[in-house]
Amino acid sequence: MDTPLMVLSRRLRILALVGVVVALAVAIPVMGADPSPSASPHGQTKPDKAPKAAKGPEVAVTVRGSVNQTTDGKGRAAFTLTADGKTWELSAGPSWFWGDKNPLKAYVGKSVSVTGTYRAGGTELDVETIDGTALRGGGRPPWAGGHHGKPGKGLGHTSAPGQAKDKTTDD
Repeated sequence: MDTPLMVLSRRLRILALVGVVVALAVAIPVMGADPSPSASPHGQTKPDKAPKAAKGPEVAVTVRGSVNQTTDGKGRAAFTLTADGKTWELSAGPSWFWGDKNPLKAYVGKSVSVTGTYRAGGTELDVETIDGTALRGGGRPPWAGGHHGKPGKGLGHTSAPGQAKDKTTDD
C-alpha cells in the first residue's frame, strides 16, 4: 500500500510532466514560426489589390507652360501644365485641404515657370514655386500641422477649408 507521501510524490511528477508537455506544445509552434512580418493581418487579405510598385527617386525640375484646370473623377479641381510634349499633374497639396481655395487656381490660363519635384517615371509635379514665388512657407505643410509652431496644431482633415461646408441647409 502506498503512503500519502508516495501518492503526493507521484502526483507531483505527473503534474510536472503535464507542465512540460503544455510548455512544449506552446513553444514548438512559436519557435518554428517565420520571423518575417506578414503582408497583411490574418484574415484581412485583399486579393484584388496588387502590391505597390517601389517609388522612384525625387527629381527637381523647372517647366514652363500654361496652367489648365480640369476636374478629377470625384469632381474636384485638378491642375495641369503641358511642357515639351509632357503633361504634368500639378500638386499644391491634398485637394481635400484646399477645397475651392487651391493656390494654383490663380494661375489658370497664365503662362508660368514652375519649379518642383516629381518621382522618376511619374507625371505628378509637387509645385514649390511659380514664377519664383514660393507656393507655401518652409517647414511642415499646413495640412500636416505646420505653420502653427507645434506639431498637431494644423487644421486637419475635418477643419480644412475644403471641408468646412454648411451641413445645416435643407436639400
